[in-house]
Amino acid sequence: MNNMLRVVVVASFVFVLAACGQKAAQTVADVASSVPTVPAKDDDAAWKTYLGQVVSNHLGNSTGSPFLYYLPPASDPDFKGKYDRQLENVTSALGRGVQPGTLVVFGSSASAKMADLIVAAFNKVQAGSMKGVHVLFIGMSADNARVQKVVQSSGAEYVFVEAK
Repeated sequence: MNNMLRVVVVASFVFVLAACGQKAAQTVADVASSVPTVPAKDDDAAWKTYLGQVVSNHLGNSTGSPFLYYLPPASDPDFKGKYDRQLENVTSALGRGVQPGTLVVFGSSASAKMADLIVAAFNKVQAGSMKGVHVLFIGMSADNARVQKVVQSSGAEYVFVEAK
């Protein structure tokens, strides 16, 4: 039902744009320019906004609300404490199990530390136990391969978005 509704909305949007002639090309250019840009590494509020925009672009076939896991910039005075608490949260949530169709999102300007967190948490997940779960990692390409390896071994569908 949701997919049918999405198709109808997209088809209506395309039809309206086609009827607008030259305005359609201008609107497409406006949409392309609205792709979120990565904020400064230490701008915590801007990073939260950026990650929200990226997540909204990747909801896809997920059902329900996404689970978002975020680390502040590494310059945060309590970064270690926040990292430890987030690792405990993620490990606990994954240990309880995640329903198929759920989108689990990880993102931070501290990409390497977020990758460390993901690897540590997913190393405790039983292989193949997360089939049907969607995992989105927003970070640096240097961290992609190690995260992809551990997430895919859980059976989850893995999507990487480079923060560039």
